[in-house]
Amino acid sequence: MAGGYWRTCREEILSAIDELERRHGRHDFTPAEIIQEARANGSTHAESSLRTHIVSYMCVNAPANHAHRPNELIRTSPGHYARYAR
Repeated sequence: MAGGYWRTCREEILSAIDELERRHGRHDFTPAEIIQEARANGSTHAESSLRTHIVSYMCVNAPANHAHRPNELIRTSPGHYARYAR
């Protein structure tokens, strides 16, 4: 929570993926890797909230369990997620 700015789960996940891509030079990651990076960056969101966002709410090819989905991630293989290129 730098400078008193509270970030959403979505923002923290996207930021974590950006950092992982930069550091590792690949584009797909497990939820555990993304959550670990978000935690290292100061996330205070519950692990279950972060995981739900990754595997369901933000994922274009997850079952439609949410009224609105930003469709910013895609499951590339079982247990691996990447940014969704529209």
